[in-house]
Amino acid sequence: MLTNLSYQEARELLLSRVEGLHPLIGLPLEQAAGRVLAEDVYAAEDVPPFHKSPFDGYAFRAVDTKGASREHPVTLRILEEVPAGAMWSRQVTPGTATKILTGAPVPEGADATVKYEDTEFTAGTVTIFSEFQPMDNVVVRGEDVQSGDLLALRGSVIDSALLGTLAAQHIPEPLVYPVPRVGIITTGSELSEPDEELSGGKIVNTNKFTFLAAVEKAGCSYLVYDSPGDHPEDIANILRLALSECDLVITTGGVSVGDYDFTPDAMERAGAEILIRTLQLKPGGASCYGIRNGTLICGLSGNPASALTNFYAVVLPVLRKLRGIREPRLTELPVVLAEDFSKRSPKTRLIRGTLDLSDGTARMHVSKGQGNGVLHSLIGCDLLAEIPAGSPRLSAGTRLTAYLLP
Repeated sequence: MLTNLSYQEARELLLSRVEGLHPLIGLPLEQAAGRVLAEDVYAAEDVPPFHKSPFDGYAFRAVDTKGASREHPVTLRILEEVPAGAMWSRQVTPGTATKILTGAPVPEGADATVKYEDTEFTAGTVTIFSEFQPMDNVVVRGEDVQSGDLLALRGSVIDSALLGTLAAQHIPEPLVYPVPRVGIITTGSELSEPDEELSGGKIVNTNKFTFLAAVEKAGCSYLVYDSPGDHPEDIANILRLALSECDLVITTGGVSVGDYDFTPDAMERAGAEILIRTLQLKPGGASCYGIRNGTLICGLSGNPASALTNFYAVVLPVLRKLRGIREPRLTELPVVLAEDFSKRSPKTRLIRGTLDLSDGTARMHVSKGQGNGVLHSLIGCDLLAEIPAGSPRLSAGTRLTAYLLP
């Protein structure tokens, strides 16, 4: 068991213990958005598969417009009309043109198009008032994708553009990784549900709702287990169940050094090996990570903001790797503090805030309320910035490294 690691060391150790889930799944395109590709995808054909018109107009031979001007226009005979989805039936020859609609294939013999509003036309002729060069106003075959192109690497998240590209390549069921199932266990005899009236020393079980939302946003499914209170064997029994049903388990509470902090003991009773105890981090340092039969247990603080900070810094990259994402670590971004930060930082500190690009510089507005239990300061938060251990109070303009929250 390792103790007092940095959050980066803990993250890397946990990342080394997991891989993308198997078996892989061929999933219909209608269900594939947001899933992670489990194979490299190459183009099997050109997109578009033919030269096509970018607008409603006329297709013709560019050479036929040589010297054309407003004073000396060229008039061509119209052969036929070709709408989108249809195919031309007549080759364009000297002195002729084809009426063509947006997206329709450019006929053989033609090598340029013109917008209809830039011409004068009758039912049988079109008059052009400028000179064109070959391939003017033509969307060429393969302009979007050429056969053999690498479209996406294994580990890419299927976004809207990739989903459309897969459809264009006639890939109706791309191979994807399964969705990890995450168990959520909130410990503590003081916990109460939102619809229950608080009495005595009870508090609302905010962590349950915080983490089911965080897990779902991370692209995973979840199972929420009944809160086992503060009894080690009860916690161990819930852990055994969760470990049998889930790909990763998150617990909150009971990971400090108090008389009722039983989660590490419960992990061992459930058959887990303790990997890490306590990080050199504020907030979120109180933690315990274990593993049983390849399934990780991430024991986080009962303080909501501490737990969620640790989740973003350490656990979220692990979930992203379980999903199969090629680069699971969060994107780093250099930022400048927009305001003073008045606290000293004996330990490495992660502060939450929001990104401001309004003046062309990546500035971070620090959220008000950075305490361990101040959950509301994470509302709308899209950045965590690292303050190195031993830092004094920081003034506006200080440069820090931040993580973009997905």
